[in-house]
Amino acid sequence: MKSQQSKYQELTGLLRPRLAEGLIVAFSGGVDSSFLLWAAEQTRQRYGGRLLAITSVSASLAQVEKEDARSFAESLGVEHVLEESAEFSNQEYLSNDGNRCFHCKTELFRLSGALSQRRGYKWIAYGYNASDRGDFRPGHAAALENKVLSPLNDANLTKEDIRGLMRLNHLDLADKPASPCLSSRLMTGVQITPQKLKDVEEMEMLLRRGGLNVFRVRLHENGDSRFLRLEVAPDELSRATEMRDELVGLGRRLGYRWVTLDLAGYRTGGGNL
Repeated sequence: MKSQQSKYQELTGLLRPRLAEGLIVAFSGGVDSSFLLWAAEQTRQRYGGRLLAITSVSASLAQVEKEDARSFAESLGVEHVLEESAEFSNQEYLSNDGNRCFHCKTELFRLSGALSQRRGYKWIAYGYNASDRGDFRPGHAAALENKVLSPLNDANLTKEDIRGLMRLNHLDLADKPASPCLSSRLMTGVQITPQKLKDVEEMEMLLRRGGLNVFRVRLHENGDSRFLRLEVAPDELSRATEMRDELVGLGRRLGYRWVTLDLAGYRTGGGNL
């Protein structure tokens, strides 16, 4: 079995020729794309080349994630382009069916492709990795359609490898929780609107201010009834309970009938149950 360091060396070998022809990293500010951007910049500093980061901006990008992306790219000294996404003009995206991520990534890669044409960069890469292979990932289908590279996957780097290498290199985001877009908080089939995403973001900001670290706020609709289901890490359930009055008060001000605490706790894919 290959070590994390040998996988990193393989990644460097994959990135080097792409950088020579110009590489754009589709950069969300999450752990995987942050590591990819860092590794690409480390390789560029050693071997030369051209590197650019792009982040698509819409109502589905939480302000805290936008700021994380901006700060991390700035800390690396990598040029970072923010592009307004048109995903909210696509009804197929707004319907929030099982292919939402396909439509989101298709728009991201459209923006990236247009940027590559304007700036003369040949390659686009994103943070898909070896741990993602077993998941349902419609966004990866969009990457394949658009010939977008996934060098972390090609180097067989898992999420555990990525976090381990980030810790080894003292990168601040090494222990950042997974951070998918706000639209993933709406249960599959719930129509996406900017207001619903704003409501989710406001509730999550309250949890963050209350000291919680790992959580999701899920938005449900059942006929005329709308409610929020809070998933938090098991060791943070007691803290969420202590915040009951604040959470219920905010939820009702936002127009939700119930604010519930899911005793099963946080888990990935909770928006697809």
